[in-house]
Amino acid sequence: MNLVAVSLFIVFVLITLFITYWAAKQIKSRDTFYTAGGNITGLQNGLAISGDFMSAASFLGISGLVFATGFDGLIYSIGFLVGWPIVLLLIAEPLRNLGKYTFADVASFRLRQKPIRILSALGSLTTVILYLIAQMVGAGKLIEILFNLPYQFAIYIVGALMIFYVTFGGMIATTWVQIIKAILLLFGATLISFLVLMQFDFNLNLFFNAAIKNHNLSSSIMGPGGLIKDPVSAISLGLALMFGTAGLPHILMRFFTVKDSVQARKSVAYATGFIGYFYILTFIIGFGAIILINGNPSYLNSEGGLIGNNNMAAIHLSHAVGGDVLLGFISAVAFATILAVVSGLTLAGASAISHDIYSNVINPNGANEKREIMVSRIATFTLGIIAIILGIIFESQNIAFMVGLAFAIAASTNFPIIFLSMFWKNLTTHGAFIGGIIGLLTTIILVILSPVVWVDIFNYPAAIFPYKYPALFSMTTTFFFVMIISKLDKSEGGRDEKHKFSDQYRQSLTGVDIKANKKN
Repeated sequence: MNLVAVSLFIVFVLITLFITYWAAKQIKSRDTFYTAGGNITGLQNGLAISGDFMSAASFLGISGLVFATGFDGLIYSIGFLVGWPIVLLLIAEPLRNLGKYTFADVASFRLRQKPIRILSALGSLTTVILYLIAQMVGAGKLIEILFNLPYQFAIYIVGALMIFYVTFGGMIATTWVQIIKAILLLFGATLISFLVLMQFDFNLNLFFNAAIKNHNLSSSIMGPGGLIKDPVSAISLGLALMFGTAGLPHILMRFFTVKDSVQARKSVAYATGFIGYFYILTFIIGFGAIILINGNPSYLNSEGGLIGNNNMAAIHLSHAVGGDVLLGFISAVAFATILAVVSGLTLAGASAISHDIYSNVINPNGANEKREIMVSRIATFTLGIIAIILGIIFESQNIAFMVGLAFAIAASTNFPIIFLSMFWKNLTTHGAFIGGIIGLLTTIILVILSPVVWVDIFNYPAAIFPYKYPALFSMTTTFFFVMIISKLDKSEGGRDEKHKFSDQYRQSLTGVDIKANKKN
């Protein structure tokens, strides 16, 4: 057992428990529970978004992909990063202007509440649960390897802390846990990268030449094609990463924690900078692992592979350049990363249940703030138990498809509905609900029929759907059916909803006085 890692882990847990205790005292209303009262600044929110987005999958997974395939491993980070300025700058301001707690507030602004909130909650909960499973399994494996604790015990620890943070601390505690974790992760990744490059006098030419010499793919690691081998898969993965980012409920929820659209835009700008810098570091860490870890018997198992698989490349590199102290620090930070992400996910899922389903569908006239918060806390506990159970069930399964499915659902269900509700005047409730359900089912079916599940998990010889990533097809399906059904909707309700895309709605959307601009 690494005593440094365990000590730092205990220190981090104690600090976050104190934050939760402090945050619990600040929760006076539904606003403070869901959105921290809108008192988070653009810089704080940018850091919190970074903390939410820079998950263990990003830190360990992308550096592991670069370690295995070289330059091509960056397709994930490029896809994530491009999604921020293109998509979130497009929707961050109107999202903040129209919404209050969840993105369903925006989608149902000019459409009928019940069907749209049900659809939005289904998309949110499906995304959240799939993402939670991946994070829980990652946490369990990390602790099992580094802290020498049983896998199930590790899952119980993560689940218990997650439930505690969200149940008592709400968005205030979740935000500050994410901010602290983001700062620690950026510092740790910067330190590893600095120590790696220092060995080459910060000469990138020497650095990359050493990586080429030490990898079995030789110079091929500097070119594309090692991970994604056909253009359809590349486009489909890129769409999922770009537009899935704009449909992740725990990310969208963060834009309601700032006071206005100006701070929302600042949040995106800061988050883009922090995340972009972080992905540059994962690139250096991945190539550094190729040089210092690949072929080093200290980090290989009896079969010649990396101990703990390629996802542990960054962890082993921290030991190679910084010994037990840096290994302990990075291990604790990696665990803190998982805690922060699962807290944000759980709060988003609980909000979908309490605010969208309970207060606006089941009990729209009789719900009060205290009861809604109570329902949210019950939902948090329930989601935590579900995450623990599923984390144990999926211990030995390939969970890569869950992350892909989460992003594909976010891109194919959540994003089209929220985008069209804000910018397409002909959208109707019938079109959004039926088209959204078709898109959700299409995504799930295509993933099940893909090689990732049909071949790797069900062990069939060939996949019915030949591509690993369904977003190109499922996104197209959703947009097609939503728009066709909306255009064909001649009902009185449909006509009224189309008329609601008026100057008044667009003024609410943009915060600009449309009529005054027309006169000028």
